Amino acid sequence: MPIATVYTRACVGVDAPLVTVEVHLSPGLPGVSIVGLPEAAVREARDRVRSALQVSGFEMPRRRITVNLAPADLPKQGGGFDLPIALGILAASKQIPDEPLARYEFMGELALSGALRPIRGALPAALAAGRSQRALLLACDSADEAALAPELDVFAADHLLAVTQHLRGDNTLSPHKKTPADREQMGADLADVRGQAQAKRALEVAAAGGHNLLMVGPPGTGKTMLASRLPGILPRMEVAEALETAAIASISGRDMDLRCWRKRPFRNPHHTASGVALVGGGSYPRPGEVSLAHNGVLFLDELPEFDRRVLEVLREPMESGRITISRAANQVEFPARFQLVAAMNPCPCGHLGEARCRCTEEQVVRYRARVSGPLLDRIDVQIDVPRPSESLIAPPTPGEDSATVRSRVDAARSVQIMRAGKPNAQLEAADIGQFCDIARAEQRLLEQAMTQLGLSGRGLHRVLKVARTIADLDTADSIDATHLLEAIGYRTLDRGT
Repeated sequence: MPIATVYTRACVGVDAPLVTVEVHLSPGLPGVSIVGLPEAAVREARDRVRSALQVSGFEMPRRRITVNLAPADLPKQGGGFDLPIALGILAASKQIPDEPLARYEFMGELALSGALRPIRGALPAALAAGRSQRALLLACDSADEAALAPELDVFAADHLLAVTQHLRGDNTLSPHKKTPADREQMGADLADVRGQAQAKRALEVAAAGGHNLLMVGPPGTGKTMLASRLPGILPRMEVAEALETAAIASISGRDMDLRCWRKRPFRNPHHTASGVALVGGGSYPRPGEVSLAHNGVLFLDELPEFDRRVLEVLREPMESGRITISRAANQVEFPARFQLVAAMNPCPCGHLGEARCRCTEEQVVRYRARVSGPLLDRIDVQIDVPRPSESLIAPPTPGEDSATVRSRVDAARSVQIMRAGKPNAQLEAADIGQFCDIARAEQRLLEQAMTQLGLSGRGLHRVLKVARTIADLDTADSIDATHLLEAIGYRTLDRGT
């Protein structure tokens, strides 16, 4: 029977569902019909495939060719279906054997010359192919990325002819070698920041517990410099975390530096970014900044300058760690477990309390009101970053470097993972009583702070989680008054300062 079956993968969010390419040759006027919800780039595959086959020396069957991309209700997009469609036509017309096709999954866009081009989403496809216990064959330029997937045989080819020769057994391809071992990259060093001892301490606490951080201070005090040092003191990503993050980068079409693929991402969108740019979207949804920062840091400089409606879209992913994008045709979910770091001036001119400040109290209140209370409530650590004195800008010796701070962060984070299986910032309400229990004296202190600062229930829980992190850094089994007072001190905007 003139029919052939080839396996490939689609791209839906960070998932790569299996697509079965069925090719049938039947009598009738020559032509190619592609069915199964193909978008424009997939429908155009008929012309790329025809040219690639003819230039490569194969015969384009002069029959009616029907290509079915199953399941039929799954939207198909991109040029990655070119290679499996071409192989299906060759197998159905008996120009290559069809027996080896069942052992592979194929992805790749074809040039008119038959050369193979890279595709978007190679890593999610490789992870899914590995779970299906089939090998993956794709373009050479996508092979390094696909090779990150564990327990998968990846084969790379640069031309359609190389693929067909491999399937015939004439000139077999060797499994693609794994990428070189990941190189540790600390990035910018915390020792470069002179002075700002309180801000560095807050940065360490935020890193140890995975807490969100807001820095308030005049221009030029080192807020951006401090934020850029946070990834260097965070614990190194586990392989599973790094694969999740790399998969998001893969489907977004970004070029990845595979030499440091386990480095935590640091995203710094401009304050003119739209809501779609932050959370993702489009006719075929793509990940936004919150997903590109998954398992890393999302830094929002000049926080009140962002459109308020744009900032409000952050509230859901900050709580749930994922974002759902709904469209009429489909719904896509992206992971978005990021650590928010934000910076803002204390007033519109940035020099509140200094002689040159001319901002009225009403202007200051209006400026700060651009950031909603519910969003601020979700930021665990809020600190002042004052202008450093001249004696602190150039001390005789530099402060602690990132490696030293990171060793303490690693120790505290390890305790949290052993205790609850997650960082303190991710503790649920039911976990608070179990892991953040405090004595009666500390309870009275917390009640007093709640009354004076007007803390909400969420704010109260976040104070307790920060106090638990401070206790972990001190290697203390329980939270005492010292830990609680420091955590309460990290509520700058609740104090109205």
